[in-house]
Amino acid sequence: MRIQGGTTFIFAVGLLAFLGTRSALAAGDAERGARAFRQCIACHSIEPGLHMTGPSLASVLGRKAGSIEGFTRYSDALRAAQLTWTEATLDQWLRDPAALVPGNTMTFPGIPDAQARQDIVAYLKAVPQGTAAAQPRPQLPNLKQASAESRVTRMRHCKDTYEVVTADGKAHRIWEFNLRLKSDTSPSGPRPNEPVIVGAGMRGDRASVVFSNPAEISSFIRDGC
Repeated sequence: MRIQGGTTFIFAVGLLAFLGTRSALAAGDAERGARAFRQCIACHSIEPGLHMTGPSLASVLGRKAGSIEGFTRYSDALRAAQLTWTEATLDQWLRDPAALVPGNTMTFPGIPDAQARQDIVAYLKAVPQGTAAAQPRPQLPNLKQASAESRVTRMRHCKDTYEVVTADGKAHRIWEFNLRLKSDTSPSGPRPNEPVIVGAGMRGDRASVVFSNPAEISSFIRDGC
């Protein structure tokens, strides 16, 4: 009987400790969550209406997945998921997006640490309530203020090479496979018909030319050697 009583006591203590741990995890901590959210700000803002690679996460709790106004890059899988973002579903998503919604296009391996996930959920809950400050997003360059060495005045395509001439008079010859043609229609994008070249790649052999809208691309580039 003593052994049984001792075993019961130990089991009860262990159960209480387990439940206490579960309760602590469920609560989350918004301050820790703000720090943990830094791994998300490259793709998500928490400002209303500010969409980046992914949609804004402002007031995400209670929202139907794949439904925020103004964001058009949701995967078909997420739109069809019939999923509402609750604390539980956000935790599942942060743990393993592919397991929760197979076929979604979010390239994120998940967060294995349960406490970190709960902290992020607490932070997402606290920001719209005004009890936590939104993490500042990375500042994108204002391409309307680009210098002469970055403003593109003309472009020519010859065989496998783009010649990009900038406002400082320099000509840059770039292998076509190493040059990306992009558009940026945001307020910080380039002025109409004033594309901007932006360097990329550690060796300096890759670049992007950013236009104010896609329609400019074909009309701006001349073909010929």
